[in-house]
Amino acid sequence: MNHVDSVEIERKYDVDGLSSLPLLDKLPGVGRADIPVEHRLEAVYFDTADQILAARGITLRRRTGGDDAGWHLKLPAGPNQRRELREPPGNDPNTIPARFLQLVRVFVRDLPLIPVARLKTRRIVHRLRGAGDEVLADVADDHVQAERFGPKPVSLNWREWEIELVEGSPALLDAAQSVLAAAGVRPAKHASKLARALGDPPPKGSPEPPPRPDRKGPASAVLLAYVHEQVRALTEQDPQVRQDAPGSVHQMRVATRRLRSILATYRKLLDAGAANRLRGELKWLAGCLGEARDAEVMRERLNEMVAHEPPELVLGPVSRRIEEELGADYHAAHAKVLQALDDQRYFRLLDALDAFLAAPPLKDPEPGPARTIVAALIRKDWKRLRRDVRTATSTAEGADHDPALHQVRKSAKRLRYASESFEPVQPKRAARLTLAAHGLQKILGEHQDSVVTRDVLRRLGVQTPLAGENGFTYGRLHALEQSIAADSEARFLEAWKGFPAAPPKK
Repeated sequence: MNHVDSVEIERKYDVDGLSSLPLLDKLPGVGRADIPVEHRLEAVYFDTADQILAARGITLRRRTGGDDAGWHLKLPAGPNQRRELREPPGNDPNTIPARFLQLVRVFVRDLPLIPVARLKTRRIVHRLRGAGDEVLADVADDHVQAERFGPKPVSLNWREWEIELVEGSPALLDAAQSVLAAAGVRPAKHASKLARALGDPPPKGSPEPPPRPDRKGPASAVLLAYVHEQVRALTEQDPQVRQDAPGSVHQMRVATRRLRSILATYRKLLDAGAANRLRGELKWLAGCLGEARDAEVMRERLNEMVAHEPPELVLGPVSRRIEEELGADYHAAHAKVLQALDDQRYFRLLDALDAFLAAPPLKDPEPGPARTIVAALIRKDWKRLRRDVRTATSTAEGADHDPALHQVRKSAKRLRYASESFEPVQPKRAARLTLAAHGLQKILGEHQDSVVTRDVLRRLGVQTPLAGENGFTYGRLHALEQSIAADSEARFLEAWKGFPAAPPKK
């Protein structure tokens, strides 16, 4: 069996041993039901000792028997829906597929995954088909024997019905539930067989979202809401980066930078030692991600430039050289990222972010309501940006000029993130400042990309004589990049003229 991914849409019902399954072949859209088929299934479920996966509604098992034997990973995907991934059973019942480990590592971190339960199920499947003989749903009558492992092992037995959509619509599930309700059957109390086997509610999964901040509430509520959102984004991107999904390194890096920046803006509200330690670790992670992201950006940028060049001006294997050099740079950098994501330092950073949200290291008491305190913090970041703009515009062309513009970009980014956090409190004013800061950041991002790209082009150009190739195109692209940088700087100066004022004191 090759790996198969799908969305599981099902409903479960608790029944006793004497219940009779109502006839469901008369449901709307159902043409007939196949002759029931019996399966004998056995599944071993894996989790950490403290059931981290179960706490997040994630199921990892290895099943034998039936027509879907193998490894199954089920991830929450909405109400009554789970994303189900499958892999072949393999030869070793304790060797979890690498792909599944990539998807759950951000949750389990460096804790071992061990067997936590075994379920043996006698399943009788009633397959419902439509008028065109398509399979609409499978109705399973399950008799379950469960063993819970651990310090206090438990054995359980129960019966349940399960209706899982195949090609049918959710309306079929609603119609079936009405029929079952009329027969006195109620939805299952547990979301899954594993949840029932494990018994006691598992520990809480991801930190609960903090209350939505408001004008009169504490400024810390603004900070915590923003941090929670960025931790969620970082967690979502972790498995994507591990699988090298397009754009994932960029998104994870952005979440990391947002976290580091917002802790700097709100440092007045926080214990300095705790905030600085967290910012230091976030800087390390952003640096790991940055090398891969920069190589990715340069490769895309140069490939696009070459594609827009007249063919007669592209002398030699320019595209191949770019792909070889920068592709190798990216793959080497991405390998370093994967190494970092499996390092205990990264796992402890994730632990620290969870701890920050669970017990924020806030100074007590807070100095005032969000509408005044956060506005003052944003004004400070706004003044920082203004100072850096003055420095950059007064710095003559030379070795210090481009770094000064890059510093403006970083300050604009910090102001952008600060004003983003303020949007729930002052939507219109904060959104205007966010948009302007983002615009400035984007313009100067193009300038900085041009600076870095020119260094890459110089490197490639210097190598061409050694390879017996013509360096003309690299020099031409370098000149084009100089023009792009000059244009970006001019647009930056124009954008700064209309930049919004800082939030007023109130």
